[in-house]
Amino acid sequence: MTLSIHVLLAFTLCLSCDGAISAKLSLPLAPTAAFAPPLGIGAVLFRPKVKVVKSNGEEDRLVDAGRFFVDAFWTGKVGGTEKLTTNQAATLERQQIAEFKKRYKTRSLPSGKLPGQYAGRLSDSRAELVLCLNANDECIGCAGVEVDKIKKMDGYDGAFVGPVMSNLAVSRKYRRMGLAEELVKATENIARKEWGYDTCYLYVEKRNTPAIKLYKKLGYSTLWEDPSATTLLPTDDGRVANGKTTIVCMKKNVGAGLFANFFGQ
Repeated sequence: MTLSIHVLLAFTLCLSCDGAISAKLSLPLAPTAAFAPPLGIGAVLFRPKVKVVKSNGEEDRLVDAGRFFVDAFWTGKVGGTEKLTTNQAATLERQQIAEFKKRYKTRSLPSGKLPGQYAGRLSDSRAELVLCLNANDECIGCAGVEVDKIKKMDGYDGAFVGPVMSNLAVSRKYRRMGLAEELVKATENIARKEWGYDTCYLYVEKRNTPAIKLYKKLGYSTLWEDPSATTLLPTDDGRVANGKTTIVCMKKNVGAGLFANFFGQ
């Protein structure tokens, strides 16, 4: 069974790392991750004054986040070129902004439906982009979460519905300060407290070992791997092309108690 992952032009993460979800050459859910491996002394001594807020589907915020994401996620993406050409950056910025607008525009529940009562239904399509802003209200980090279908990948056709985190990225200047962890927790809180879900999921490229290390640290475990997936990659010859990759689907129980992730509940 194949899961096509088009990285939002890459959306799910760059830990100096990146992860990814799916979409079309219109950027898919980018795997998660563009940040740096676990905390250094900077997290304690040079902690910036920041705030984590929801974009609430506001166009200006989505545009700013799209521009930020190109440098934080696409530049130096694992497996791709270290530096984007002017044309690559312009193409990715245009597509990323369009993708964020399409994916995170405010979506309301059907009238009369409470969040907890709606969780898990096939028609649930809620989505939110969380932003980390510095003292000047500049976007220095982001992470998305949306309700989507997740393939079972157990040898049988089928899927289930759940909240999927993607497009996690932190500015290079602000990495190793704990901001990625804050953004992940913010998406988990939305999925659990506002939408009524007990489990969160994400996709990440297997070669993105810093991101996988972070997710495991935060309580995520591997659900399945798909070695036949594809992802978008900026190449050294100035193109943005599809390339083969192995995608790892990870999950975390966020509403079943402290020991849920250890006992697989």
